[in-house]
Amino acid sequence: MAEIEYSVSDNIVTITLNRPERMNAISRSMLAELSAALVAADEDKDVRVVILTGAGRSFCVGLDLQEASRGEGIGGSQGNYAPTLDLRNAPPIVLNSIDKPTLCALNGSAAGYGMDLALGCDIRIMSQDAKLAAAFVKRGVVPESGGTWFLPRMLGWAKAAEIIFTGRTLSAAECLADGLANQLVAADDVMATTMALAREIASNAPLAVSASKRMMRMGLEETFPTHVQHVYLQLLPLFASADFREGIASFLEKREAQFKGQ
Repeated sequence: MAEIEYSVSDNIVTITLNRPERMNAISRSMLAELSAALVAADEDKDVRVVILTGAGRSFCVGLDLQEASRGEGIGGSQGNYAPTLDLRNAPPIVLNSIDKPTLCALNGSAAGYGMDLALGCDIRIMSQDAKLAAAFVKRGVVPESGGTWFLPRMLGWAKAAEIIFTGRTLSAAECLADGLANQLVAADDVMATTMALAREIASNAPLAVSASKRMMRMGLEETFPTHVQHVYLQLLPLFASADFREGIASFLEKREAQFKGQ
């Protein structure tokens, strides 16, 4: 059974962490497979939205600590580290860099690395029964996969510091109140709700959606005047696209647009 499942329907890719017997704990082999799946989805011109979810009752409980305790897997090298660090193909980096919109269907709880993966997605639909556990300091590590970058930006410094320094577990209601979840739904409705939102996004002009995500990402690090310049330069090729003409025509003709990604 593949530890990462990849399926396509209606211009939407669903990538599933598939170790339900281990609550989707991340093994070493899953890292390369997950990155490859994300890259494949981003490069496929027929794909407009990516959904990341987990099999079974959990989204992802983090890195596989049982493997690490045996001296295997991630964190199990007992100090035998490479002299150089190359994380260009690590899932959190790839997830942050792709232009396709990413939705996390939090079918169950996420802890550690799993929490960071969820935060790395653009939108999170969360089961009412799920939790996010920032348990890193309780295991003797830092939020190694983006948490120290995401949480201060999402919550502000003080709130992020409280969660990270205490290793606190957040209920679904707390996640919604803090803006870490977009919607809370019954566990059985998580995928259907996420798919409905994905279809709504996929119905729009894909070049414009991807460009909007790219501009949002760049805007996090830019001054306002620099950002406006970059947005204008991004707008020029969109004006020349067939989708722009279709968007105008559909508006004037009072019909649903049929975008081609061209």
